[in-house]
Order: sequence, then C-alpha cells, then structure tokens
Amino acid sequence: MAPRNDDMSSVMALLEILRRMPKVGAISTKDIQNHLADVGYNLSDRTVQRYMNLLSEHFDIKCDARSKPYGYRWESYARGLEIPILNEQESLLLMLAKAQLEHLLPPNVMASVQPFFVQAERKLVYEAEGKPEREWLGKIAVVPTSQPLLPPPTDKNVLDTIGRALYQNRWLDIYYRNQAGREHDRRVMPLALVQQGSVLYLVVQYDGYEDKRHLAVHRIRQARISTMTFQRPPFDLAAYCDEARFGYGDGSKIRLTFSIRHGAGYHLTETKLAENQIILEEDQEHYRIQAELVDSDLLDKWLLGFGDDIWDIEKIPL
Repeated sequence: MAPRNDDMSSVMALLEILRRMPKVGAISTKDIQNHLADVGYNLSDRTVQRYMNLLSEHFDIKCDARSKPYGYRWESYARGLEIPILNEQESLLLMLAKAQLEHLLPPNVMASVQPFFVQAERKLVYEAEGKPEREWLGKIAVVPTSQPLLPPPTDKNVLDTIGRALYQNRWLDIYYRNQAGREHDRRVMPLALVQQGSVLYLVVQYDGYEDKRHLAVHRIRQARISTMTFQRPPFDLAAYCDEARFGYGDGSKIRLTFSIRHGAGYHLTETKLAENQIILEEDQEHYRIQAELVDSDLLDKWLLGFGDDIWDIEKIPL
C-alpha cells in the first residue's frame, strides 16, 4: 500500500530537521519551525516538539534543557546526516568550489554547508588513495588578480532574516548604517542577494520609491521580517549587474578609446574589455584600443591603475 500524503510529508519534514541539525552551537524548536515553514512545512509548536522528542530517541541528538527555549544539536561523536551517494567526481567538484568560496562568503554561510565539504574531503583524502581524483587537487590552483580581502563579519540572525524575507517576498524592516556612519530605519522590499568580491549586497526597493538600491549586508545592524508580503516588481538581476551597478555606475554606455603601452596592455589582446573591442592602431611601443561598454567608477579606477602607461583617454556617451 502506498503511503498517505501526510505520512510522506511527515517523513520529509523529519529529514529536513535532521539536515538542519547543527554539530556546533544549537538550534531551537522555533528556529526549526521557521526553517520548515520556509521550505513548505507549516507545523505547530506542539508538532515540532513531538518530532524533536522522537528524533532525540532514535538519533544521536543532544537536547540542552538548562534553559528555555531548549537547544538541539548532534552529539560530538555523531556523524550527522550525510549524502551517501557522493562519488569521487562530485567530491572533487565540491572541494574545488570550497577553494573558491572560502574567502568570499561570510563564515556563517560557509558553516551551513560545511557537512558537505567534510564528506567530500573524506571521500577524496581517505577513500581515494591512489586515484586520479585525489591527485587532481594538487595539480590546480586559482590565484586572485588583486589583493584578496577577508569577508566582513556579518550577523547570522540578520542574514537568516534577510534570506527568509527574500525567499517569501516579505517586507523587511532594517536598521542600516552606511559607509559615512549615518544610520536610518527603513522598510524595504528585498529583491536579490549579490556577492561582489568579499562583500555580500542586498538589492532592495525602499517603501514609497521606485528605484533600486543595494546595501552592504554587513552594515545592516538589525533586520525584522514583516508579516506583510509584496508583489515582486519586474526586475532583471542579470541586466542590473550588466549595467555596472556594482561598479558604481548608472548604466550609461560609452565608447572608450585610449592608448596603452605594449607591456601594460598586451593582456587586452587576449582578454577583451568587451566583445566589440578593436585595436585602432599598433606600433612597437603602444596600442590604441577602442570598446563600447558601461561607464562606472570601477572602470575609472581600473584606468587609473595603469598610471603613466595609459594616455589620451576619451569617453564618448552613446
């Protein structure tokens, strides 16, 4: 006999709780209830507590009952809930991803996926002796093109609240401190999260306004999710990024022309500024390069970085 839908739903909810269970720190029944609601399981307090009592009896889950609300986590000796089907290729992909994300994402975000990385490392280091996949990790590397920076500390509760509001299309009340030190309270419509280098940004629309802005998540001091939902407005995140909004531009396109010495500009013959880039002239000393692209402060900073190796810079608005 096939299981009833409510039975299957209960099983999936229990698996989701096990997947969410931390090895470090603790999670309360309220946190579990909120997480289950985010993924489509709206359960009462009593049901969540009954599930936790059931799981604590059959799994290595520790309940900290010293104070309320009670906290739950895996026992120190427990292996937790792992993905049993990771093969060598999938483990290799995860390890390569970790190398890229380790210094880009906030520590609490990395911690949430740490169990996957642990299993991938075990698969490659301890179970792949003599296999090509294990050797591959020592054959490749990625190095930054500029001075790497550590991610700024981000409040875990703020990040969790932002994620829930973004997922559920709910208004968000924030207390924000900008780069100049000015602080304000606002209600915003969260539209997207964007990672740029070591900083995570929240793209928002302020209540009562139509323009889009992005706020550094680590500067959001407090965040509270509203019970009110909103109708998501038309918003093309890819186009927003392509307009160099995160390079401090307004989307204005220009025709950029400049001269640059051979040694400083040779890489532009291999890695272009844009698909339409052309070399207008070239001699033994310099290139004259032209390209149509979005203007931004980031572009100006890039041009200034060449110092005396670049000259006759022209920008023509399109």
